Order: sequence, then C-alpha cells, then structure tokens
Amino acid sequence: MPAPRQDIIYKILTEQDWRDAVRAGHYAGSADDARDGFIHLSAADQLAGTAAKHFKGQPGLVVVALDPAKLGSVLRWEPSRGGALFPHLYGPLDVSAAISVTLAPLDAHGIPMLPKDIAS
Repeated sequence: MPAPRQDIIYKILTEQDWRDAVRAGHYAGSADDARDGFIHLSAADQLAGTAAKHFKGQPGLVVVALDPAKLGSVLRWEPSRGGALFPHLYGPLDVSAAISVTLAPLDAHGIPMLPKDIAS
C-alpha cells in the first residue's frame, strides 16, 4: 500500500519535552513511543483524532510541524487506527526537521486546539 502524499507531518508533545529536545538536538520520544518502538506522528488529516484520543485534558502541549523529507529512511508509513497509514519514526526526531511549533491550549472540552492552518 503506497504512503499517502504528505508535505508536512506532525507531533504533539509537551512544551517542556520540546524545549528539552531543542537543547539535546533531538527528541527521543514519549513513554508510549518507547513502549511501541517508534515515535508516533500524524498526517494533517489524522491530527484532530490523535489530539482527541491521546491528549485530551493534557495542558501545556505544542504541535510541531515537521518536514518528512528531513526525517530520512527511519520514517515509515504503517497501518494503525482503522487501517489508516500513519507516519512512524524509527529513531530520534532531529529537531532540525521542525518547520514550526505552535501552542495547543485546551478547548472547553479539554481537547488540544490545533493550528488553524492545518488542513484536515
């Protein structure tokens, strides 16, 4: 199954984790990422579902937009939720792949608000 064409992919994480990653030059992943053996990423059309399912009620988050071309061969598109292909990173996330970092405050329902320019 061919990977969907995606010019930008995304990672939701805490603002503190991103600051730590910038200092280190890379992000090694969350506890969930370590458990699964890869860093979970999302395409634009998957991001809202990821935010609602995995980050509801978690304050202090950011959405990092990433250039997939800068992630190299350790980026793979694999079946996940509902059989959809999701981007998975089998290695540390190099912070130089970041295009932008946007705060994701919680809405009235506790769901992280995504940047308005993300097409879903």
